[in-house]
Amino acid sequence: MTPNGNDVASTWESLKRGESGADYIKKFDTEKFDVKFACEVKNFNAEDILERKEARRMGAFTHFAIAASDEAVKDSGLVVAETDAEMVGTYISSGIGDFWAIEREHEKLLNSGPGRVSPFFIVSAIVNLASGNVSIRHGAKGPNSATATACSAGAHAIGDSFRLIERGDANVMICGGAESAITPMSVAGFASMRALSTRNDDPKHASRPFDAERDGFVIGEGAGILILEELEHAKARGARIYAEIVGYGMSGDAFHVTMPDETGSGAIRVMRRAIKDAGIGPEQIGYINAHGTSTPYNDKFETLAIKQVFGEHAYKLAVSSTKSMTGHALGAAGGIEAVFSVLTLRDNLLLPTINYEHPDPDCDLDYVPNEPRHAEVEYVLSNSFGFGGTNACLIFKRYDS
Repeated sequence: MTPNGNDVASTWESLKRGESGADYIKKFDTEKFDVKFACEVKNFNAEDILERKEARRMGAFTHFAIAASDEAVKDSGLVVAETDAEMVGTYISSGIGDFWAIEREHEKLLNSGPGRVSPFFIVSAIVNLASGNVSIRHGAKGPNSATATACSAGAHAIGDSFRLIERGDANVMICGGAESAITPMSVAGFASMRALSTRNDDPKHASRPFDAERDGFVIGEGAGILILEELEHAKARGARIYAEIVGYGMSGDAFHVTMPDETGSGAIRVMRRAIKDAGIGPEQIGYINAHGTSTPYNDKFETLAIKQVFGEHAYKLAVSSTKSMTGHALGAAGGIEAVFSVLTLRDNLLLPTINYEHPDPDCDLDYVPNEPRHAEVEYVLSNSFGFGGTNACLIFKRYDS
């Protein structure tokens, strides 16, 4: 579920065409705002998949998680039987949860008093309710968890699910990230800290990772969900296998609450840990789906980190940021970009970094500028870095039966 499409197929086709999901915000009046655009999910009605009363008791990020999870479960052919339910889990993270509910119910509290606050406020707003509702919907009685690690949350959910299966705590995990935080308070807050692009005259060209004229990220929303499954369990039921997850790394910058470490040390360590976990050499990575937010510091320091980890191979592998098209979906970004990484292996297609027009001397790698590229790679690495200096890295491998 992305600003480029409400399912995998439509999103993938949009990205292959190099289309931007950015436009002027329609969720609220932006007249008084310094930033007037975002990457919003379009033409989605939660009541198409949920009963009206049920939909009204959930936050929008949960709606997105349910829609993406339904698609993932259906595509996987997974049927959660009562005899297997305890070995099927959910791990769907979010950076913020339902910011809409927080703003709406706070306004009720101030204007009409505490008696007017909805009894469903808490269970629509808190971060773990996307995972909880998906668990209930599919009867998954295994591990049920969520992390709130900002922009690394979706990737952490997938990596932690990988570990749960490795430990034998689950056979199957429905995992990823979901976010819907394009709200007045959120946009005002990110704009106040000067994190957002202010290209109000040209939203579709605002997200430009690694470009010399980048001026901030474009806030996005959506959900990205994978079905992770223990190999023999998947083979026994004849599941269609897209790829293997083989490496996961975590690290902390211990530097600053918002700015990445200027030496790139946190990003360097998380990539090296994931590569070590995968049991491969750096030269075996063929493509990196970068965190690539389109902010001046992030793109510069991520490039620096890639060069430190990969040495001369950094100039031979491809790097691109799909946030140039989807915007930055915060806690959902790692889940969404994991889906893109897997599809890269399926289709032998590297997605582009669009709006790359002005080379930056500090960002001198192959960013697959503006056009997709056919290339067969065996390993794909996906980076996610979050406020607070929290980092996650996932490595996917082409599946060889």
